[in-house]
Amino acid sequence: MATQERPLSPHLQVYKPQLTSTMSILHRATGVVLALGSLLFAAWLVAVAGGADAFDMARVVLASVFGRIALFALSACLVYHFLNGIRHLAWDAGHGFDIPKAYASGYAVLVLAVLITAGLWWAGMAMGGAA
Repeated sequence: MATQERPLSPHLQVYKPQLTSTMSILHRATGVVLALGSLLFAAWLVAVAGGADAFDMARVVLASVFGRIALFALSACLVYHFLNGIRHLAWDAGHGFDIPKAYASGYAVLVLAVLITAGLWWAGMAMGGAA
């Protein structure tokens, strides 16, 4: 008898992506990015404690195109992860499990994450962050 090759459990090739599953994966990915970003924050704190020369070097790196992209990505991940975490807390309390509410809260998280991230960066630039 030949054994039939089949997956042991459902996986990404079996199901088509849905908003809820995509946001769950994105929540995990942003958590990883934030964990790695904490190393950048720790390096910045070391530079602050290291004196004026170390702080100036960190400032130059973070003000570069690469640094700004990294900071933007970290801030977007932080906002998304925070908002989606609130959504998960609502689920933990037993709210929003039906499909229409799950999708509405998912779209709300996405829209708010974009708006809040853009607002933070706009406010930062208005306060002189471009210098």
